[in-house]
Amino acid sequence: MAAAFRTTIEEGRSSALTADEMVSLLVEAEWDDRNSRRIERQLRNARFRYRANLEQTYFDIDRNLDKNLFMRLTECTYIDRFENVMITGSTGIGKSYIASALGNQACILGYKVLYSNSSKLFSKLKMAKADGSYLKEIARIEKQDLLILDDFGLLPLDSYSRATLMEIIEDRHGKRSTIIASQLPVQQWYDIIGEATIADAILDRLVHDAHRIELQGESLRKRKKAETVEVLDMEG
Repeated sequence: MAAAFRTTIEEGRSSALTADEMVSLLVEAEWDDRNSRRIERQLRNARFRYRANLEQTYFDIDRNLDKNLFMRLTECTYIDRFENVMITGSTGIGKSYIASALGNQACILGYKVLYSNSSKLFSKLKMAKADGSYLKEIARIEKQDLLILDDFGLLPLDSYSRATLMEIIEDRHGKRSTIIASQLPVQQWYDIIGEATIADAILDRLVHDAHRIELQGESLRKRKKAETVEVLDMEG
């Protein structure tokens, strides 16, 4: 408020404002500043892999990304309804970016978000069990309005990771939302999780009524690299 007041004085606008208008301007400036700092704090705490945003999401290429579904998800009503999102597709197709863009939008709208590579999260929780901080970490995950698990299924789950995933999903089921990004189609997740009974329990809670984004096509990284080479060749 002090900064806004100083700026108004320096720009010579104060004499043109009534007392009510001045108070309104200062309150609005304070609210904007607090909101900006809250968003920045939420984004920092989320630890996204990419600082992704909606404006840079590609819809003009053939990768089976339904723009209507994506834009509905950016409204974050799925979080209010405690629904999940499954994003699948080959490497380099943009799964992590889309998951991060949805998480970024959730932060902007005031939701608490945590992003993590799946394998790294399981390793971190295994270490937490050894040093006695496991319950604290699990409680922190449970409190997030949106949990994003990226690169799910790169390696089959061992018994510890399987039990940890079951605990996380059970804690969040019907109370919080989860986004999972994976190179593997959902039907192959049973084999990755292992132990049919636990796999059934996890996937029943995750996949039922989940929104699915099944990306197709060539790697965007390879495409961008090819376009860069082509431009350089033309310039040469």
